[in-house]
Amino acid sequence: MKNLKSKLIVLDGPDGCGKSSQIQLLAQYLKKNRPKVSCFRDPGSTKTGEKIRNILLDPANHISDRTELLLYMASRAQLWDECIAPALKNKNCVLLDRWISSTCAYQGFAGGLGITKVIKTAEHSLEKVWPDLTIILDVNLKTAKQRMNRSLDRMEQKAAVYHKKVRAGYLKLAKLRKDIVIIDGSEDMQTVHNKIVQIIEKHLVKRDTK
Repeated sequence: MKNLKSKLIVLDGPDGCGKSSQIQLLAQYLKKNRPKVSCFRDPGSTKTGEKIRNILLDPANHISDRTELLLYMASRAQLWDECIAPALKNKNCVLLDRWISSTCAYQGFAGGLGITKVIKTAEHSLEKVWPDLTIILDVNLKTAKQRMNRSLDRMEQKAAVYHKKVRAGYLKLAKLRKDIVIIDGSEDMQTVHNKIVQIIEKHLVKRDTK
């Protein structure tokens, strides 16, 4: 795992997929195996990003898909400059809770803006559009609902048909890029964690040692 210096790894997936918990497990695992690790969430992790996050997730706000797209990109641009770029320069392995793949699935596919338009907007907005590896935790709507036994934010409150399209968007995106891997996120936490480690070893560690 020492070969993960300056690597950018994203865990993503539909709401309720368990990615935030898996990032914590992965960070603990990596720290035991020597690489320095930095964890950030998107949107957020900066003062500006957290304010944008509050706007995006507040159920009281009525925001169009196009506005969502631009707000997410603004938060990412700040996150890159303030947190991600310095961490990568310091040879840290950076773990991200969501990134461009989320906007492709949510605003691009489910929101109807189009995945291509999202990617083009990202190319104009971000220093680095695609991470070294994106792992998407796939769960169905029933499993996701069972896990979200709390107050739901604005995005989570969207209709079931929207969230079904989000899942379909992730699956479609994975077919377009070799650096995006889908795994079953409905299994128990330790099993999912083990699969994530195996994927990282296969796609990043072993590849860099050849």
